[in-house]
Amino acid sequence: MVDAPTALGAPVERREGRDKVTGAARYAAEYPLPGRAHGWPVPAAIGRGAVRSIDTRAALELPGVLAVLTHENAPRLAEPDDPTLAVLQNARIPHRGWFVALVVAETLEEARAGAAAVRVDYAAEDHDVTLTESHPEAYRPDTANGGYPAHSEHGDPEWAFTSAPVRVDVGYRLPPLHNHPMEPHAATASWQGGRLVVHDSSQGATTVRTVLAGLFDLPEDRVTVVAEHVGGGFGSKGTPRPHVVLAVMAARETGRPVTVALPRRFLPAVVGHRAPTLHRVRLGAAADGTLAAVLHEVTTHTSRIKEFVEQAATPARVMYASANILTSHRVVPLDVPSPSWMRAPGEAPGMFALESAMDELAVELGMDPVELRIVNEPDAEPDSGRPFSSRHLVECLREGARRFDWAARPAAPRARTAGPLLVGTGVAAATYPVLVSPATATAQALPGGNFVVRINATDIGTGARTVMAQIAAHALGVPVERVRSEVGSSDLPSAPLAGGSSGTASWGWAVHEACTRLRARLAEGTGPVPDQGIVTSADTAGHADAESPYARHAFGAHFAEVSVDTVTGEVRVSRLLGVYAAGRILNARTARSQFIGGMTMGLGMALTEGSTMDPAFGDFTESDLAAYHVPAHADIRDIEAYWVDEDDPHLNPMGSKGIGEIGIVGTAAAIGNAVHHATGVRFRELPLTPDRVLGGLATPGSASGG
Repeated sequence: MVDAPTALGAPVERREGRDKVTGAARYAAEYPLPGRAHGWPVPAAIGRGAVRSIDTRAALELPGVLAVLTHENAPRLAEPDDPTLAVLQNARIPHRGWFVALVVAETLEEARAGAAAVRVDYAAEDHDVTLTESHPEAYRPDTANGGYPAHSEHGDPEWAFTSAPVRVDVGYRLPPLHNHPMEPHAATASWQGGRLVVHDSSQGATTVRTVLAGLFDLPEDRVTVVAEHVGGGFGSKGTPRPHVVLAVMAARETGRPVTVALPRRFLPAVVGHRAPTLHRVRLGAAADGTLAAVLHEVTTHTSRIKEFVEQAATPARVMYASANILTSHRVVPLDVPSPSWMRAPGEAPGMFALESAMDELAVELGMDPVELRIVNEPDAEPDSGRPFSSRHLVECLREGARRFDWAARPAAPRARTAGPLLVGTGVAAATYPVLVSPATATAQALPGGNFVVRINATDIGTGARTVMAQIAAHALGVPVERVRSEVGSSDLPSAPLAGGSSGTASWGWAVHEACTRLRARLAEGTGPVPDQGIVTSADTAGHADAESPYARHAFGAHFAEVSVDTVTGEVRVSRLLGVYAAGRILNARTARSQFIGGMTMGLGMALTEGSTMDPAFGDFTESDLAAYHVPAHADIRDIEAYWVDEDDPHLNPMGSKGIGEIGIVGTAAAIGNAVHHATGVRFRELPLTPDRVLGGLATPGSASGG
């Protein structure tokens, strides 16, 4: 074996690309097992209460209907750690959309017809779904999502703020947001001789196996969960959702394979959402822009059955130098669906508020907003005091400003016009933590000089198969074409889920270690590789999860140019640029795709995406893609992503940081700041829809929202 040119960093094409565009790639609902039936859930039609009675007779008389599962006849489950999985276990209804029955039939159409024939009599109770900062049930939790302390305070931030010569005290409102992956949540379950086999649309098959084994009282080695191809998730598929539990229940009761594929309009109520957040940000500064105080306080909602607190104030603990910082979260339990992860939870809404406030401070100071951020660059992480493993935010800002021709930007708002259009530019910074978890992997040398790496990674469209092969090829010193990667099954060596921008760092560490050991084994040998091959394994427990003395984060800078139509209120983004410092980039092609994908999602967050909780009915009004508007190709004009070279030896053997979420983090703020620069109006509530923009333009110089 001889050293080959490194495969890391090369723009290698995705290995599954042809299968996806030709239809050969199979997703969870596309396994036509013999005798397969279909399930269709029945969602609750009240905001809170209980099922008084349920009449399934008409449904059972319809052609093709095999069974109707309700809380009266469904299999009993072990009590789950996640209460949202306790479906059909009792008559209680914690929120509208909670599943109260499942109809199983020969075809999808017959199951849907059967579900429409189920009659439910409810005992409705008063419900409350309205989030306010003054809600009497608001409380401060111990921790927010991710285990972050809900409250952190350094110095005397209240005094420092009131004493500062320049201050901003502003509020921002962000609505509920929904993940809406291209492939809705689906699972196909079958019992095969006492063994449970499930094809699930999931970001982590190992986790799904563990949860299903516990719920159905099975040894884990009798459960196989396959997630070979997943059509997006954005966090909503990070842990098991009710559809997979229903599919397994139905397969057990009917003795047949069963597919449960959720209609898109059901998703907002049962697979999580980004909770709405109400922000108060106070920044106090000296005349030169030096921050004397940073205070970021957040109020959000959670459901009454499961606490989930969006950690939106945590980015302020990382971003800027100040001796006086306060960050705090409050949460209100409401009769709403349980919120959960959505791409860059915490960072995406939190950085919109913080980076918008930084722009407002720059205006108050009469200071360039790029320079304001550079002036407040910290030497160490402000919250913990730990040194950064690497931090090249200033380089991102400088390089972005150069590429964007920021120096030509007029300082005053409303300085550029084109007919009825007002044109402006904005900037925002971004951060996302480096997360990594233990994983296991094997590497096998085959006769003839080829190799196989095996790990239960999940490819949710990010190119995990390809990048794992590149990491293996680099460690083995062979061309990437000689390495095959096997992922997406719980029968493979266990691995954490694809989430928190941690997948590649976690899986790649184990793959790299297994391949390094295999290369050493091969170097010791003198004869040919035997027919059965040579296998080495790795388990990074105790290393990947070891406490680091460094604060490890990715950083980035976003720049946006917008045009605002004064007649229609429409905002169009004409240019969008992101520059990132994310460790070693392992595949230039897939990395650029991830950055641009995140930026596109951030554009949607800024301009089109938003959901409304109906106070009378207790559900989300925008429940499908006809009402919840995600960006289309026509919305994306000139969008570019670049990165600075970053050599960080304190991360993992590859020197990589996560890239899946950093792209969304600062985009919405950059666009919002650009809209202010174009119009002179500060919009403090998203999304910036035409009606909201026209309302703000009617009173130039005002602020809208917050």
